[in-house]
Amino acid sequence: MLHTSSSCPPLHSLLFQLNEAELMIQAADSSSITRTTQDYTLLIFTGGNGQLNLDDQSVILSTDKCYLLSPGISYSTDNQELTLYYYLITFTAIYTTKLPKRYSGELLSGRRELIVHPFTKVIRLVEDLLMNRNNTDDVQQFKRQLKFQELLLLLFEHNYPSKHLPSPTESVEKTITFIQEHYTESITVKQLAELAGISIWQYTPIFQQLTGKKPLEYLTDLRINHSKRFLQESTEPLREIARLVGFSDEYYFSRRFRQKTGVTPGQYAHQQSRKLTVKDWTGHEVEIPERAKRIVYHGETLGDLLALGVKPIGGDEAFARNSVYKHRLKKLANVGFPLDPQLTASLNPDLIILANSDERAYRAVSGIAPTLTFDSFASLDNRMRTLGSWLGKQREAEAWLESFTIKNAAMWQQLYTTTLQVGETASALVYDHGDHLYAMGMSGFSTALYAPCGLQPTEEIQAILDEELGFAEVDPTRLPAYAGDHIFMLIPERKDSRAAMERLLDSSLWNNLPAVRQGHVYLLDGSKWNSSDALTREKLLTLLPKLLGGSSASN
Repeated sequence: MLHTSSSCPPLHSLLFQLNEAELMIQAADSSSITRTTQDYTLLIFTGGNGQLNLDDQSVILSTDKCYLLSPGISYSTDNQELTLYYYLITFTAIYTTKLPKRYSGELLSGRRELIVHPFTKVIRLVEDLLMNRNNTDDVQQFKRQLKFQELLLLLFEHNYPSKHLPSPTESVEKTITFIQEHYTESITVKQLAELAGISIWQYTPIFQQLTGKKPLEYLTDLRINHSKRFLQESTEPLREIARLVGFSDEYYFSRRFRQKTGVTPGQYAHQQSRKLTVKDWTGHEVEIPERAKRIVYHGETLGDLLALGVKPIGGDEAFARNSVYKHRLKKLANVGFPLDPQLTASLNPDLIILANSDERAYRAVSGIAPTLTFDSFASLDNRMRTLGSWLGKQREAEAWLESFTIKNAAMWQQLYTTTLQVGETASALVYDHGDHLYAMGMSGFSTALYAPCGLQPTEEIQAILDEELGFAEVDPTRLPAYAGDHIFMLIPERKDSRAAMERLLDSSLWNNLPAVRQGHVYLLDGSKWNSSDALTREKLLTLLPKLLGGSSASN
């Protein structure tokens, strides 16, 4: 029997039991189904952005947000630009009366969004819950329940309301909370005393007794402490950090910071910033921020970052302008092709990822910010795990790969059940640099064709793959040896290359190919589809069945 009440019973009369904890991943440009909670539900958002739709309201989502939903609440999530990552935790509550019964009323009356600082502590506790979720050992499961109780305690400590009439001391305590929540604003002792409903002469001694500090000294210390987080995690200029924590003057902020800490803000940031030392594609060992915030990514697989819920501040517009995810990059600063050091430096990045093995290109920008070379021709699994380890998104990378692998296998299984024959081959061709014809190997569109469970390469294309080449030039007279049972012709952007392609399509050599005669030719926009990034691969899970299940098509 469920027990509901308009007011929550005392916390000490409730027992809480963790049911499930899992990491959810929702692809960009998607909406989840509407779910109705059966138990208490915690939604803890760690990556991406979007909107949470509840029974009676919609709220904007971003990272480091936490919501508590009571049983019977319907909700769904929408996201546009980035893949959305969040932890879903469900639990039950038992009301320990003489006859214990299940409780399903509100735990925090009228409050759904929970405020906690630092939020990283919430993430650490949740990750501990997931770490041992499949361990069947009783002691480990008991330990997991204790970790869950620790998480609830942290949330309740920051959000549980007081219900009785406050004393002068409790009134002053409330103003301490007010200071903590409004420290960025202009605050006077007179304002605080009025808020507490007592005189200034009474307010200050009580405040000092509670905190050991005078009100304005406490406010300054609070602002300084908050500034430390910004100095560690943000690359904003000093004047902006001063403003964000309530100082109107960066020079006064610097002076007060040095008085309190003994070092300047810049010295503190250098001393305290948390770093990782990683090895990049070409062997550089680089010290990078533990969680980079301002990333410049220069390469053709920008969709990998977006799939991890990471949006760079700068990149190459040429790679993004016709991509499947171009609408998510409206604010992406163009840093040119090749990478322009001046444009890059103007963005004040804290990490540069460069899909280029040229040491000269590396040296041109490595003095601006920590810089890593990245193999964009590596396999999708390798790329996602590498980026995940660099950007503190390991769990998101594994979740995305697991989800994609399942969907990819299901797509090919359906195609081989309904349309394809085992052993059929495929080739992806494109003209570039004028009238030069290329067969795609370990990069671009072909990675989707030759994925596990997919189509087979021809012998000549297998040789390209064996040499670990992204692509190789093809002598048009030898085209029949490269052409598979299915041919995907990627339409080039360049006019001269497009003209060369059209001449080939009008030739007898082309029209005598078995795939052409059988209608197994597919024309695709090369600038849109000739990419192996995570988001393009995700979109191809929908496109490939449409192409292979029908006749010649152009997309």
